Amino acid sequence: MKIGLFSIPDIKIGKHNVKDERLDQVDRFVNAKKKTYVQVEVVGEDSLREADVVLILKDSRSDIILMDLEFVESRLGRCQQDEEKVLLNKLKSILEKEEFIHAAGLTPQELEAISGYGLITTRPVVVAEKEEMENLNRLLARAVKEGGYISFFTAGEKESRAWLIKKGITAWEAAGSIHSDIQKGFIRAEVISFNDYIQAGGEAAAKQAGKLRLEQKDYVMQDADLVNIRFNK
Repeated sequence: MKIGLFSIPDIKIGKHNVKDERLDQVDRFVNAKKKTYVQVEVVGEDSLREADVVLILKDSRSDIILMDLEFVESRLGRCQQDEEKVLLNKLKSILEKEEFIHAAGLTPQELEAISGYGLITTRPVVVAEKEEMENLNRLLARAVKEGGYISFFTAGEKESRAWLIKKGITAWEAAGSIHSDIQKGFIRAEVISFNDYIQAGGEAAAKQAGKLRLEQKDYVMQDADLVNIRFNK
């Protein structure tokens, strides 16, 4: 996942681990040799159009909207197709109200039609207060969440790990984030919700309490699920 920075020079460009207290809680029950948090890549303004989510300070809101508005007005001035003009005028109206395109309720067809424009606010924009800069981990975690991402956990003696996935994906798709071979040979997912895992006191106790569920490929992953994927090797 890439987090794009707009007018925020204080955050270092590059890879950042995003610590999750929930993984720390999980790890207490297994005491794994290794603990691996989610990692995100922070990119600068020259890579905003590659970012999955954009992070800005509150006083930069108008600036980022103006960048998109200038593009829309420029394209509108040379546009010949009536259908595109209608859509561009809709975007112009959204931006002139100082709203982000991503949050304006465009249809999937409209979003597809403008996907080649490279508009910045078609992706989630996280607006931060200056005080939030004091806790970078919390701020990045917020960007991950508001960018539409969640984590699931795997835990064992060798490693406790958080895996970053898009919200709404299936267990089969999540398996691919671990390894393509696991996805290819997917049989089922053994799932324990985070709350059940913690309240029971770990995997063995959760199983005894009947909290482990056997889920198929189409199961929609939930945030902080504890997962063990069975697969054909």
